[in-house]
Amino acid sequence: MLCFFAFILSTFAATAYSKIYSVVSELPEDVNYDFIIVGGGTAGCVLANRLSANPRVNVLVIEAGSTPDSALNVEVPFFAPFLKGTTFDWNFTSVAQPSLNNRTVYYERGHTLGGSSVVNLLAFNRGSNDFWDHWATLTNDSQWSWENIEPYYMRTSQLADPHSGLIPSAHGDGPVLVSTPGFETILNEPVIDTAKLIGGRFSFQTDWNAGNFTGIGYYQGAIGNGQRSDAASAYMPSSIANRKNLDILLNTRVTQLIQTDKVSGKPAFLGVKFGTNPSDLHTLTASAEVILSAGVFGTAQILMLSGIGPSAELQRLGITPLVDAPQVGGNLTDHPLLPNYFQIDGTTTTFDPLIANLTTRAIALAEWNSTRTGRLVDANAVALGFLRLPEASPALRPYGDPSSGPLSAHIELLFADGFSAVSSLAHPTDGTYITVLTAVVSPLSRGSMTLASSDPFAAPIIDTQLLSHPFDQAAMAQAMLDAETLLASPLLAIFNPSPYGTLQGATTFDSRVAYARNLTASLNHPVGTAAMSPTSASWGVLDSNLLVKKVSGLRVVDASAFPAIPECHPQAVVYTLAERAATIIEETWQAKYDY
Repeated sequence: MLCFFAFILSTFAATAYSKIYSVVSELPEDVNYDFIIVGGGTAGCVLANRLSANPRVNVLVIEAGSTPDSALNVEVPFFAPFLKGTTFDWNFTSVAQPSLNNRTVYYERGHTLGGSSVVNLLAFNRGSNDFWDHWATLTNDSQWSWENIEPYYMRTSQLADPHSGLIPSAHGDGPVLVSTPGFETILNEPVIDTAKLIGGRFSFQTDWNAGNFTGIGYYQGAIGNGQRSDAASAYMPSSIANRKNLDILLNTRVTQLIQTDKVSGKPAFLGVKFGTNPSDLHTLTASAEVILSAGVFGTAQILMLSGIGPSAELQRLGITPLVDAPQVGGNLTDHPLLPNYFQIDGTTTTFDPLIANLTTRAIALAEWNSTRTGRLVDANAVALGFLRLPEASPALRPYGDPSSGPLSAHIELLFADGFSAVSSLAHPTDGTYITVLTAVVSPLSRGSMTLASSDPFAAPIIDTQLLSHPFDQAAMAQAMLDAETLLASPLLAIFNPSPYGTLQGATTFDSRVAYARNLTASLNHPVGTAAMSPTSASWGVLDSNLLVKKVSGLRVVDASAFPAIPECHPQAVVYTLAERAATIIEETWQAKYDY
């Protein structure tokens, strides 16, 4: 049935690209590149756009995937979950997790120009003011404080219709389009009105991107005119990709960075080895910098393949250590996600028929194609809550508060008007459902990523450690209890929600944790495998300007650089990081390139 969602036939005009090459042999031979960007994902597209605005520099982007053009699943917001396992997905899988009853965890990561902004579930959250100030503390660098980072967030996005009720001054004039739900489901008003009625921890939040990430409010997504707004379409339209000083090479893997020299006693890694298979590799050298934007798994993998990483581990795999960087691949942090399913009154309209009935789906798609209206203009979730744990929570007593501050949450609830199939449970063949997805957004569990072998085309070993820390287990149990509390309130109780499946037996702390161990998945927010730290610190992978420590000419700009996970969906944080990084790079090379 889901094969319907996998077809790649588009009925709308695709983005026109030029200066994009599909094979290495097409690259011009007479160009000396100043900047080579490894990875054309969310951050890579931002950097390519901003750096190539200066006609004095030549920029090359090397992307392992293709373009997202002509992909209906990409453009239709409601179809986002069905990009999993397609050619736009890296298809990563973790090792078996003891904390999840020895189940593996699937990781969907964007394998296309635009990266994970093309395959994610569209949420656009810039994080609380406290979150950014926490980054400034962790890096001992005020450039990452909210006061100083705000202008760069404003460059990322702008409001699109509908956005009634949002605070215009909290949004900017950047290329990514952001809106609130465009279709009224059975949950929109009841969830929001319940927040206004109950208050307290569940208070209504007017605008997530105004600095306070606590309460319950409408979903804000990277959606404009009823379709996805991603890094490829927003930052790399034909007017940008057509620049004479910007080249984009697709379907090509970077396998290794090459030491080219020494600068001030530090090895300089300005060479890049790349190709489509181990027997056909090529090299290029950047004049100024190589910038790794290959993602939380790709960046750490390339660093280790290049001899930058834990020396003992590299030697074990037959890789010559060039720079001992023990924390490369460590500090892997992610948001665990748990579906809580409830069967409701069968006469209620949900999105379940869109999944179960081909005719209903075709009618909805026709409406979307014709007018960009209907249920397909939104993601599965229409409202969400970012909640702090109760002050008396037993989870906080032994471990303290792991959040960035009072404006940041510990847990998240996402409300979907149907059976949101994010777990191993298949969509039921009949019945009507609502889903409350619960997540821990200030987790204390930490995992790692390392190499399986010295083969650059082999998938890495991912040990996510989701839900392994007792705090995360307690926080998830509280999130489940909060979901039950909200659904029992008068405005939501009218649907007669009844726990579905084994959720029926999850009525105590222990049984809730057992339920979570059985069904928890990833919210696909892994970060931190090449984290920033204070420039003067002997630990950490990057300094506060995103430069790889002990190395010259090499910078990292993607979610692997995060020193701490945001207590929200990280898409907008990646865009903001990349905007700030572009300015850092321009300031670094001002004298040479006249930025």
